[in-house]
Amino acid sequence: MNQTSHFLNHLGLASKDLYELKNSKKRFSDNSQFRFEVPGIQGPKSMKALLEELPKYKIYIHRVTQTKGIMTLTDEEIVEMVELSNKFQVDLVLSIGPRATYDTSATVLTKEGQRMGLRLRGQDQIIRAVEDINRAIKLGCKSFLIYDEGLMWLLDKMRNENLLSKNIKFKISAHCGHGNPCSARLLESIGANSLNPVRDIQLQMLSAIRQSIDIPLDIHTENPASSGGFIRHYEVPDIIRIAAPVYLKTGGSIAKSHGWNTTEEEAKQRAKQVALVNRVINQYYPDAIMSEKGSIY
Repeated sequence: MNQTSHFLNHLGLASKDLYELKNSKKRFSDNSQFRFEVPGIQGPKSMKALLEELPKYKIYIHRVTQTKGIMTLTDEEIVEMVELSNKFQVDLVLSIGPRATYDTSATVLTKEGQRMGLRLRGQDQIIRAVEDINRAIKLGCKSFLIYDEGLMWLLDKMRNENLLSKNIKFKISAHCGHGNPCSARLLESIGANSLNPVRDIQLQMLSAIRQSIDIPLDIHTENPASSGGFIRHYEVPDIIRIAAPVYLKTGGSIAKSHGWNTTEEEAKQRAKQVALVNRVINQYYPDAIMSEKGSIY
């Protein structure tokens, strides 16, 4: 074990899970520690309801993520969501449409097939995923949720070859199932701009990942029923302290599943969840530094 631990250190990785839970000195480009993200906002109506509800609680967020897939949106809906993101100064992240659950195979819907997550099957699906991204880019979107490591590798190559603009950003979904520093380093090395580790990642594991990479981490403060439904609000101050820079993904407990069609009323409930997390931060870590409104990537 010692030999492996020493070699991990040699590679600049944590040699073990870090139970000491040391403070992270890493920050976003604006020197802040955390930002708020609300995932599962599937269309312009729920997005508008969410963003208009937030001022009621005297709070704001930095990122809205659509999880059902670009291919489920019309051009008009994408344009409207882009316009809302510009108006309210939030980063809009659209997710890749083609993926395992929409594929011609039902394997992923079986207990054994679930192990593949939402990854892509076959090269045609890779090409279609790139087309999904190109379509959304033409309509004004600049940030995307990725479910497949091979696709991430290809998109980074395309970005480096100027087939995609350098300002296009990619975040890795929790549905890829990554939860250790070695996987995190691999994803950072192939161009991921932020990483969502598995939802139930423990603090000591999270601390080890943070020591090993520089890109922001996306952490679920709560989860839909399909992912266990557990809520981590009281852990948030420690998450910020040890994992900065971090996006706090909040509002998921309102949904029943990853691709849940959030209604306008449910979107307002998600705004309340952000306010609840913000209260915990203010009480238990009042010195935590949040990015100003409009500070995206």
